[in-house]
Amino acid sequence: MTEAVVEPGRDADGGTWEYLLQSWRGLDVPEGRRAEIDGGLIRLGPPPHRRHNAIVDEVQRALYAVLSPDQGIYQTLGVHITPLDKLYVPDLVVVSSQLVEDVEGEVSDPVDAAEAALVVEITSRNNADDDRKKKLWAYAHAPVPVYLLIDRFDGHGPTVTLYTEPRSGAYGSAARFAFGEPVELPAPFPLTLETAGFPR
Repeated sequence: MTEAVVEPGRDADGGTWEYLLQSWRGLDVPEGRRAEIDGGLIRLGPPPHRRHNAIVDEVQRALYAVLSPDQGIYQTLGVHITPLDKLYVPDLVVVSSQLVEDVEGEVSDPVDAAEAALVVEITSRNNADDDRKKKLWAYAHAPVPVYLLIDRFDGHGPTVTLYTEPRSGAYGSAARFAFGEPVELPAPFPLTLETAGFPR
């Protein structure tokens, strides 16, 4: 992952977060890449592998069958973890469509991660630990009620871990499944996610 160091206190009010957000808004990010804010840095990730994209497609198709009419699934929507001043762009995020549609102008502001109903991250070889640790911790702090981690590079073989019940910056429940096992998503997603077809 490429990192750009942003010097603190560069904006008029001396607020590092606002300066980082302004810088993030102004980036011309190449197609397929994602820019995220973490630890005072703007990080630019490489495009994901084709197998990664195939899993995103399978999960998105499954979710569309059970979404309520007022929800949408987004692949390039930034989410701001407000308590931590982090900004991530999950592989998939489910939020109210209204949050995305009711934006004035062309400003690409992130949504508050606390508004997300579900976040999905799929590990890549070079940043799997970020999804397993930093993002897990951040999404629990948001709090995001359901975090689905699809880990192609788990040391024990490819797995899916469903994190739910966030409290005090940690998930109270974590259910782990090997690729090939069905994953029952909690309400409001009446879905059994089939993982047998996920490429490894």
